[in-house]
Amino acid sequence: MATSPAPEGTSRTRAFARVLFWAAGAFAFVMAVLPRPPMFPGEPSDKVQHIVAFLVLAALGRWAYPETRKRVLLLGLMAFGALIEIVQAIPQLHRDSDLLDWLADTGAALAVFLVLAVWGYLHARKER
Repeated sequence: MATSPAPEGTSRTRAFARVLFWAAGAFAFVMAVLPRPPMFPGEPSDKVQHIVAFLVLAALGRWAYPETRKRVLLLGLMAFGALIEIVQAIPQLHRDSDLLDWLADTGAALAVFLVLAVWGYLHARKER
């Protein structure tokens, strides 16, 4: 069964979402590996910064790649979080690599996927 192409607005929205996703990923990576990253308003802790970054990345990833299985997106984000921690372990960067940061990244992404799954389930029940 052939599928019809996505409407023009949908493909533009998807392209925009993908640009946002990759830009957010690049921003998160750069901020995570800068030897002296700028301070954010309110001076949130490192864990809070990790959680916020991966909440945003997971939501943008789901919006940008809705056809990709959530498991694949989660594994990709987990790998990205691990990469950040590996790079932060480079002594010349003067950053701290921490397994708990990676767990915070993973937990944040997982939380987004769980919330979206519950939302989808409730929306589907409402439609019946």
